[in-house]
Amino acid sequence: MTSIIPLLTEYEKEHIGERQPLPERYLGLTDEEMDVRIAAARRTLGSRLVILGHHYQRDEVIKFADYTGDSFRLARHVAARPDADYIVFCGVHFMAESADVLAAEHQQVILPDLAAGCSMADMVAPDQLERCWEELTEMEVPGVVPITYINSAAAIKAFVGERGGTVCTSSNAAAALRWAFSRGEKVLFVPDQHLGRNTAYRMGIALDEMVVWDPDEIFGGVDPDRLARARMILWKGHCSVHARFSVAQIVAVRRQHPGVRVIVHPEVPWEVAQAADDMGSTEYIIKTVTNSPAGSVWAVGTEVHLVNRLAQSLAPERTVLSLDRFGCLCSTMFRVSPNHLLWVLEELVEGRVHNEIVVPADQKHWTRVALDRMLSIQ
Repeated sequence: MTSIIPLLTEYEKEHIGERQPLPERYLGLTDEEMDVRIAAARRTLGSRLVILGHHYQRDEVIKFADYTGDSFRLARHVAARPDADYIVFCGVHFMAESADVLAAEHQQVILPDLAAGCSMADMVAPDQLERCWEELTEMEVPGVVPITYINSAAAIKAFVGERGGTVCTSSNAAAALRWAFSRGEKVLFVPDQHLGRNTAYRMGIALDEMVVWDPDEIFGGVDPDRLARARMILWKGHCSVHARFSVAQIVAVRRQHPGVRVIVHPEVPWEVAQAADDMGSTEYIIKTVTNSPAGSVWAVGTEVHLVNRLAQSLAPERTVLSLDRFGCLCSTMFRVSPNHLLWVLEELVEGRVHNEIVVPADQKHWTRVALDRMLSIQ
């Protein structure tokens, strides 16, 4: 198994004291033993348990998920199991927060490893967003509707919800932008500038109608005249995985594999999206590749666990390659191990809940408003 030692995210630094080390008895177990014990715990818990697995999870974990999907699909599945007492979310922290907000009052949401944060979500802090909003007001920028990508903390979602905005995912980003522009003149899009830029450009919004807001600069470091003309105000944030993809990689893979089709996630930089043949959410990538003719050759620009799953099981009659030959791995997703999953499940069998994710009451209402808007947007 690959050894991964990722840097701590801001979320992890803040919560490191809360993180309970994995008990020693769960270290050094064989894959076979963990499989047997996880299956046994699931049988014991029965309908009281639902396991959600994001596509970027490692195979050893996601095979136990009752539901798999991207953030959008998993958000919808939270309400599909009102009978479950425990929602074990094999993903990262912001996803578990959203699940807690959408879950029934009696349900408890559990993240197998509290260290599973998200560097993108850390790129927008509540005080930074508050200051941005105040500065936009001071600059008398009219008709701004905020949208936050689901890859953000509950505090950010609550801020956006309270100010008339919504959450989006890569699956419904275009629909969310259409919704926002029907209500205002400009969109403040946080925290992923690439998703915002790529989606807006595909909708016909020109690059010179977009500005990047740098939270470390006074008034975002944005020229007032450009801001007045802009329709999209893009937060200076990005996904550390998808930002690694490059045009040079696309050129190289086309040279090595004539006839290859290149498909990328919209979190990639704009020039990469332009050089690719197609672009779409995780669910869109899966659907497009699996529905392609047998014998097709694909280079995929997204997280390597999904790419490998496409190659090995989801689209076995196609040749599926990672656009990055070294493979772009989401190291924080990788923190959720079968060892952690086994631990939290066996503790649930004994009536002990670990790593429960609870969104503070003062954030829950407006976070729910923002998420409900997201789920209602077509």
